Amino acid sequence: MSDTTTSPRRQALAHFAYVMRDNPVTFLAFAMFAAFVLMALFGPALVPYDPLASDASKALQPPSASHWFGTDNLGRDVFSRVIVATRLDLTISVAAVALSFVFGSILGAVAGYWGGWLDAVLNRVLDTIMAFPLFVLAMGIVAALGNTVENIVYATAIINLPFYARLVRAEVNIRREAGFVQAAKLSGESDISILARQIFPNALPPMMVQISLNLGWAILNAAGLSFIGLGVRPPEAEWGIMVAEGANFIISGEWWLALFPGLWLMMAVFTFNLMGDGLRDLVDPRRRT
Repeated sequence: MSDTTTSPRRQALAHFAYVMRDNPVTFLAFAMFAAFVLMALFGPALVPYDPLASDASKALQPPSASHWFGTDNLGRDVFSRVIVATRLDLTISVAAVALSFVFGSILGAVAGYWGGWLDAVLNRVLDTIMAFPLFVLAMGIVAALGNTVENIVYATAIINLPFYARLVRAEVNIRREAGFVQAAKLSGESDISILARQIFPNALPPMMVQISLNLGWAILNAAGLSFIGLGVRPPEAEWGIMVAEGANFIISGEWWLALFPGLWLMMAVFTFNLMGDGLRDLVDPRRRT
């Protein structure tokens, strides 16, 4: 009884370990991702200073033993603000990509499997979205709805929606006449069951690569909106805001204000870009053989 129930779990762990050993770059990417997750979960409780507490007597101090990343123009500890900002930026990124993944997958699967007028309408809607420069479209959505965290998530999800819808549509369209799909139909499975159990799992590997890329793009999009004043509002700790505030002091020599949040932003995007191949290998049914 215990062998039967634990066998799939052991197989999944063995497959994960194999993927990590097979590609050291993937292992590095997952290790960096785990570090960012830990910072997001426990960083606010572990940082040495209150990220919102200002002290004019300590303004614009360079990096030191007491302030590892220095202080900003209000005397706030830059290290504490960078670590605390991880939670907000990751939350925006993951929430936006999750929304676009779910709705894009549903729309793409329906259009690719049944085709017809559903497919035609979806393609025209996606063409309309992609006709705009995506960042400009996100700016317009946030400017119209208001620059709150929720609206940033919605705007980022909308501009990422075409990537998943078109990818799933293509994968479903290719496989809807495959032999295993015909066998499932002959066995009496419903169309929804065939989509969910037979076709969609085979479309996941390329989507995992797209998810990892979109996570990085979503963070850059949120930071870019905050940089131009349409994102998260000060004094909230967010990487884009911190880079924008620090840019005003680079000429006067306070380089640390923009360097460290910009470096954290770069590392986050770099991590998600490296994770793509590993995520694809983890969910690819052919790799499990």
